[in-house]
Amino acid sequence: MGHCLAKPFTRKDDSDHDVEFAGGNVQLITTKDSWDQKLAEARSEGKIVIANFSATWCGPCKMISPFYCELSEKYPSLMFLVVDVDELTDFSSSWDIKATPTFFFLRDGQQIDKLVGANKPELQKKITATVDSMITCHK
Repeated sequence: MGHCLAKPFTRKDDSDHDVEFAGGNVQLITTKDSWDQKLAEARSEGKIVIANFSATWCGPCKMISPFYCELSEKYPSLMFLVVDVDELTDFSSSWDIKATPTFFFLRDGQQIDKLVGANKPELQKKITATVDSMITCHK
């Protein structure tokens, strides 16, 4: 399915943050501090985080971005984040990103699921399963 193999991380001099990936309820993460802050916020609110590790040069990332934004509006009980692998190189490397987009599903900061590639049906399925698991956990 659509994904880009991670190319060597290069820093562009014109590195203006591409906000095209953020929209709806998707929040753009630009620092490790903002990541930690969002995870703490999600933990205190009992939300599961979906983190999209993405790149502005990645065609499949651009293709799935509007769908990811739609999902963020459809599922307000989840926290949707996007991380530009070129902006946060070291941080992304620590997550062992081998291809973009890579979606991580996190509960209390711990990975509970992962999806590599721009596979809309699979992303929808995993989000639905995540929401269902939240409902059964809270009963």
